[in-house]
Amino acid sequence: MNVSKFNLINSLTLILVPLWAYFTFEATPEKETLSLTAMIPLFLGVILLLCNNGLKRENKFIAHIAVLVTFIALLGLFMPLNAAISEGRMLSIIRVSIMILTSVLAMISFINSFIKARKT
Repeated sequence: MNVSKFNLINSLTLILVPLWAYFTFEATPEKETLSLTAMIPLFLGVILLLCNNGLKRENKFIAHIAVLVTFIALLGLFMPLNAAISEGRMLSIIRVSIMILTSVLAMISFINSFIKARKT
């Protein structure tokens, strides 16, 4: 699988999983509304989706932007994961873990493509 496919999978995951969380949100007395910060992965996913054509054309500048956005998403997802674990919200743990998994796979594919480009 090439970098653009991993990026596409990651971007779609970062878009769809927050939408899933938004549409299945159930209010509790402690948390009556969904925070807007829960939509940050969606915005990062849109940026990654816009980078996908540049990745297909092997544009180095676009590739570096995509790596940076993916890295920011990956780092930013650990706080919601810790919160979900501490509060025992299993569905949230699953959703955030899915986003982390696809981001890690995308980062690995980026790193492998950079190593391959460096060798050639």
